[in-house]
Amino acid sequence: MKGIILAGGHGSRLYPSTSVLSKQLLPVYDKPMIYYPLSVLMLSKIKEILIISSGEHISLYEKLLGDGSSIGIEISYKIQKSPRGLADAFIVGEKFIKNDQVCLILGDNLIYGDGLSRAIIDGINSTINEDIANIFSFKVKDPENYGIIEYDNNGHIKQIVEKPIKTNSRSAIIGLYIYPNDVINIAKKVKPSNRGEIEISSINQYYLDQKRIKVNEFGRGITWLDTGSPESLHEASSFINTIEKNNSLKIACIEEIAYNLNYINEKQLKLIIDKLKESNYKKYLQELL
Repeated sequence: MKGIILAGGHGSRLYPSTSVLSKQLLPVYDKPMIYYPLSVLMLSKIKEILIISSGEHISLYEKLLGDGSSIGIEISYKIQKSPRGLADAFIVGEKFIKNDQVCLILGDNLIYGDGLSRAIIDGINSTINEDIANIFSFKVKDPENYGIIEYDNNGHIKQIVEKPIKTNSRSAIIGLYIYPNDVINIAKKVKPSNRGEIEISSINQYYLDQKRIKVNEFGRGITWLDTGSPESLHEASSFINTIEKNNSLKIACIEEIAYNLNYINEKQLKLIIDKLKESNYKKYLQELL
């Protein structure tokens, strides 16, 4: 299973903070935003990861994360020449994906909670063993702002509607998707929408029509936060601050995750710590040893 983090887009709602910096490099409390989706993939035992971003910002990600070897994973990079839609990630990442299945996570999504990794790993196994797509949903108050899953009276998926004007469903599709390898060819056949983008909803509708899609709905215990506006970014930072203070544990500390999963050993962790500047983040890692 390969992993892709889509870290493109202009981040216009966060301007002027994004005038010189990629949105997914902005801090969410005490670490860059991209650490959060990266940690989700790592905790799901995905070790080969592609980061897709614009030519303007890709070097910043390379400077931040390198090739991933310091934390025991493999990180590659690819430029998306223009923001052509989420489904374009599979076309841009075709050579990276090769013959494997793929898990796509959006770089501005923050997902946290008990049982999250288990749910994703179950989805990965389902995709591998059953050759089906696995998508994830979360109940929202404002369905008109999201891709919404509508069900029939028997609880089966009826249709997937993008930002519906009227709907009786509140099950929004979040930015986490697991697909079989044929998603590459499916994405190539998708016609651009009215806004000129290759929509991920078209991919999902294809799998729905083929009866090859499973919805995994997150309930209590899981938090999903969008970080695309100043208000939501502030809320996400406050949330992380509260959780970390209450538990005395860091969320999305990629070095700690690598150490706990035995991707790196004590000696390798010490090398990382020695290179860090004095900070609470460094002190936290030192306590692990």
